[in-house]
Amino acid sequence: MRFVIGSKQTTKMVEKRLATTVYVAQDADPRLKNNIVQLCERAGVPITWSDTMKSLGETCGIEVGAAMAAVIPEIE
Repeated sequence: MRFVIGSKQTTKMVEKRLATTVYVAQDADPRLKNNIVQLCERAGVPITWSDTMKSLGETCGIEVGAAMAAVIPEIE
């Protein structure tokens, strides 16, 4: 599984129809959350909620918090 981390990158992947799932942290900025949720609903991309930005960062293998991340297919 490959992650693209951050709101700009996640948004870009959803818009390009490359994201298969989007992870969003519950404690992320409400405006960022609302934007990505609406975008995912329009694009038909499932959202998985994470309790905190810290735990989402850990899930993605980084040492800082992440507001959101997109799962994209492995590039062969």
